[in-house]
Amino acid sequence: MNGRFQTGIAFAETLWTGPSGRSRKAFEDWQKRRLDGWLRQSLPKVDFYRDAPPRLDQLPVIDKAIVMSRFEAFNRARITAEAGWRALEAGGEIDGINIGASTGTSGNRGLYAITAVERFRWLGTILAKTLPRFLWHPERVAIILPQSSSLYESPARLRQLHLRFFDLRHGIASWLNELEAFNPTTIVAPPRVLRYLAETSGRLAPRKLYAGAETLDPIDRVVVEKRFGILLGQIYMATEGLFAVTCAHGRLHLAEDANFFEFEPVANDLVTPLVTGFRRDFQIMARYRMNDLLRLSSTPCSCGSPLQTVDEVIGRMDDIFIFTSDTGTDVPVTPDILRNSVLDASREISDFRLVQEADGSVTLLLPPEVAETSAEAALSALGKTLSALDLVPAISLRRERLPLESTRKLRRVESRFKRQAQS
Repeated sequence: MNGRFQTGIAFAETLWTGPSGRSRKAFEDWQKRRLDGWLRQSLPKVDFYRDAPPRLDQLPVIDKAIVMSRFEAFNRARITAEAGWRALEAGGEIDGINIGASTGTSGNRGLYAITAVERFRWLGTILAKTLPRFLWHPERVAIILPQSSSLYESPARLRQLHLRFFDLRHGIASWLNELEAFNPTTIVAPPRVLRYLAETSGRLAPRKLYAGAETLDPIDRVVVEKRFGILLGQIYMATEGLFAVTCAHGRLHLAEDANFFEFEPVANDLVTPLVTGFRRDFQIMARYRMNDLLRLSSTPCSCGSPLQTVDEVIGRMDDIFIFTSDTGTDVPVTPDILRNSVLDASREISDFRLVQEADGSVTLLLPPEVAETSAEAALSALGKTLSALDLVPAISLRRERLPLESTRKLRRVESRFKRQAQS
């Protein structure tokens, strides 16, 4: 079957699976049937799960380190990680299988392997979730990311969809004029890039905006939405798949029509997900532990979709600050608490960096133009937040320009602290 047909099937199925008005119970019954079938039929096709029972609760929890150490055991062609990296440098294909990789801008890079059929099904799925009316309203979509992918080449066969990739590694100045001339109707980019465009380009007038590839902070959302006068949506996607997309009502919905999510509690009502992608048939991953912190919503969305909503993607598990209390126990403080302490201290603060250094101390970085009274208010707020938890770490202020970095992900709250192994 050709790519356009596969895209159409996935497009229609996605629209049918999570329509408004469908009950959560009906959706869960459908999801369980698809998951059970996948566990029986697709799971045993790769070596890692060859002898595994077709029951999710009996499968091991895996992560990026496990997958990359045994990459050949998770894909049907037994492609090794070494072969994958070589193929990536030579064009990204092995015997018709597309090889891609994460940007690696916030940690170790991860590989993925995907067939042509799965590529087109991915396209149909994301079109149904982001641009369901593109058949009647042709779209010019600008994808702005640090690295291209074979996934973005699939729309070339669709007449109603013109997609163009803009490489962040080359710097925004190198293609800004080209972007403005392209006049995109939809832009998908990291929040920091959307904010830069909002503050510097007066020519862009998209109908839709989607933030992706890094955490969307409220301060960026406010600037972007005010400039363009439209809602800023989110696409939550990683090397491991498409995980959530904002609906027309502005709520972020998990892609439970392609993934089964389990949630491990962390702190402050936050969870980290274990993901099982039950629509992937070539590279198989079940109960894959993500490195992300989510705050799930307890209320259904007004759009009527049965898919679980997410109030916020907070950040990374790695960026939880860990402090040691007087009793010697570890006390985790999540990025949202720290971020809100700084931003709530003064409206003048529109950008900052907060780093837990290798020695456990905390450094607040603010631009030189922020008034001293605002800087002192932020330091005081951080101190009060941590002292309320009976923590008194050293907190220092550093003045520094915070330019747009195009080669690494923005992490306003970042931990560089590594706990010593317990003897």
